[in-house]
Amino acid sequence: MTSFAPDLFQPTGDLSEEAWRTAVEKALKGASPDRLSSRTEDGIAIDPLYGRLKDGTAQAARPAGGRWKVMQRIDHPEPTDANRLALADLAGGADALELVAASSPNAYGYGLTALAADDLAAVFKDVYLHGIRLRLSPGPHGARLALAMAQAAEKLGIAPGELDVDFGLDPIGALALSGALPEPWDAVQTHTANAISALRDKGFAGPFLAADGRPYHNAGATEALELAAVIATGVAYLKMLEASGVDLARAAGAIGFTVAADADQFLGIAKLRALRALWRNVTAACGLDTVPMRVHAETSWRMMTERDPWVNMLRATVATFAAGVGGADSVTVLPFTAPLGLADGFARRVARNTQNVLLDESNLYKVTDPGAGSGYVETLTSELAEKAWALFQEFEAAGGIVAALTAGLPQKQVREANAVRRKAIETRKRAITGTSEFPNVSEKKVKVLAVPALPLPVSGEDSALKIEALKPMRLAEPFEALRDRADTIEAETGSRPKVFLANLGKIADFTTRSGWVKNVFEAGGFATTVNDGFDDPADIETAFKESGAAIACIASSDELYAELGPAAADALKFAGATRVCLAGKAKGMEDALTNAGVDSFVYAGSDIVQELEDAYRALEAKGTVQ
Repeated sequence: MTSFAPDLFQPTGDLSEEAWRTAVEKALKGASPDRLSSRTEDGIAIDPLYGRLKDGTAQAARPAGGRWKVMQRIDHPEPTDANRLALADLAGGADALELVAASSPNAYGYGLTALAADDLAAVFKDVYLHGIRLRLSPGPHGARLALAMAQAAEKLGIAPGELDVDFGLDPIGALALSGALPEPWDAVQTHTANAISALRDKGFAGPFLAADGRPYHNAGATEALELAAVIATGVAYLKMLEASGVDLARAAGAIGFTVAADADQFLGIAKLRALRALWRNVTAACGLDTVPMRVHAETSWRMMTERDPWVNMLRATVATFAAGVGGADSVTVLPFTAPLGLADGFARRVARNTQNVLLDESNLYKVTDPGAGSGYVETLTSELAEKAWALFQEFEAAGGIVAALTAGLPQKQVREANAVRRKAIETRKRAITGTSEFPNVSEKKVKVLAVPALPLPVSGEDSALKIEALKPMRLAEPFEALRDRADTIEAETGSRPKVFLANLGKIADFTTRSGWVKNVFEAGGFATTVNDGFDDPADIETAFKESGAAIACIASSDELYAELGPAAADALKFAGATRVCLAGKAKGMEDALTNAGVDSFVYAGSDIVQELEDAYRALEAKGTVQ
């Protein structure tokens, strides 16, 4: 065996940026490498290449070589079942638990409904609370749940000083989600500060408050907007505690931070890093030295899909990687079946093992801030922080985050972000794997627990403070609604609605467009009938009638569209097609094809959701579902 030669693995040749640009221009056939540039939803430019940042320094996050906590949700409504699941989670490798109340911003239809001390004691029966981190997600009843937790600890015989509890008090997050608070803001601040004082007197160390970005993220906020809301919430809580007589250093230590982590790996890393940089700006402005900061991340609810939910495992893995590398102190992975119901034991095991594999097999935690010095990550972190700081200043200029929410400022920004994002999703410029791209119309259902979902919290007429609520959503919902319509039709008739693919010419002529448009219609729940192509309009007419479909889509090359397209459309209409579409733009032939009976042109960048909705309307107008 030859000896190991390190020089064999050293890069050779011209490694300059100019050489890279020359190689890229050659690959792009003369186009500039700038063609590879893009922008984030916040308008931050993403260049195709970044150099190393020589003066990059590691962000102060977890202790060097420190693991993040593997946190599991305890969200079963029944205390005894919640206890059983908690014990299984801890036995399976989790070292932290998040107790989710039904009214919490991250309940997602489930959560504990009974919040008395006896109920909490039942949830934590036989749980070794001394050795784990505990986090509460209480919603608008935060103070009540926090004090109930203190009483439960007493019933279980555990001294407050022996517990690591993040109480998660977040009346601002509760206001943003539900749209209301039962008392005026001044009264809420007083009661929250009093609850924290009582918990401190009992010996609890905190953190007590949570500056939570999930209500904003799940409603559709961009990364910068979510960060701005988190920092503005943190500042509001600093002011609240200072007004109650708590010194700023102690007040800063009473606040924990929560953000969502989605499947955009580098933006996720940058978001966690930017959060710490932004809060350092705040504490520095307060004249404080570096204050320890506890950051929790939860994988994104809005990125989850009901259809082909197995892909959620991949999304969660990328999100967990980003959160861990970005420096989160603890991470909650939503079970891959969460959009479909309450997770069973298998889905919970996958959720915690997603983290365990990254920790114990990939050893991600052993490198402190791997993004430090990366030109891409550092630039993205800096520009994201700048965008977030500017938005934070807007909230402060409005009187703080509560005043901004009351005026509808963050809500307006969320709506604007959603409008742009929704267009990208509906045109499939932003693909959702397994839903808008590569759908599986014959997928099998996954198992969830037979527990009915709870309604979202709503504001009462007697609420003292009412605002426009931030409504949680998922990106896949437009396509899922279409798939649901197909399922309803299949349940009523025994078969799915069909689209006949009128392929023209030989396989080489139509295969690209036919395969693409097949994917389009299956994303809407339609079954598609395939064939080897037609040259004779009479054959198309016969095949369409035999297919039992009511909708047809012509697919081929532009050359054959000019030669056979009008005749094919005319034959399909004569055969009884309710709607005829054509795959591609067919530039220069639109009028001839439309006059022959083509109702729409489906192409990359067109509104696919609108096309699919029009197809269903065509079925309804004819009074058929075939």
